[in-house]
Amino acid sequence: MGKSYKEAKVSTFTLEGRFVGFLGKVEEKPKLLWIDTAEGDRYLKLSKELRSPLREVLQPGDWIEISGKQKYKPKTGELKLKAQRVKLKTSPQRHEQPPVLPPPGVAPRTKASIMVCQKSSCRKRGAAEVCQAATGALRDRGLDDQVAIKETGCMKQCKQGPCMVVMPDKARYTRVDPNKMSMLVEKHFAAKLKPEERKARLSASNGKI
Repeated sequence: MGKSYKEAKVSTFTLEGRFVGFLGKVEEKPKLLWIDTAEGDRYLKLSKELRSPLREVLQPGDWIEISGKQKYKPKTGELKLKAQRVKLKTSPQRHEQPPVLPPPGVAPRTKASIMVCQKSSCRKRGAAEVCQAATGALRDRGLDDQVAIKETGCMKQCKQGPCMVVMPDKARYTRVDPNKMSMLVEKHFAAKLKPEERKARLSASNGKI
């Protein structure tokens, strides 16, 4: 009985969502598919047969249906999804409205994000501290409402954790040092500060002795 409890349970799944991007070696054969679903962002491993073809076909914003196999491990509570079939679909009526084109001066809804792996091996190496440091760095620069911090599943580089991906730059980092988050936020997101906010911060900074 104990043995059956520990065994992984495999079943099929089907879900729909808006394609956001690939993760992994995008220029060659991306390993992970990132989609925005009604339940939130999901990250799915791609079968080897899909990696090259999908890179040539999918564009950010495409509405897709994905089917494949999911493996649930009762012992750890971990659920892994592997995409085996991807089909382009017509976007649902509720997604056909203009939210894709934000008003001038307003950042797009699916804009920038910092994705931090939360698998146990990365957590042991400081993933939580990385998230905290990222939150603080964004808040200090007035970017916490423009850049989302997203906790993800395994990024397949467990021994080099904590692992992190910065979007939309698709910049991948391993062995992330929380003390360097301020520098990384400046590198990827400082340009997103509104001009008036930048001037206010510069004025406040110049007023200090």
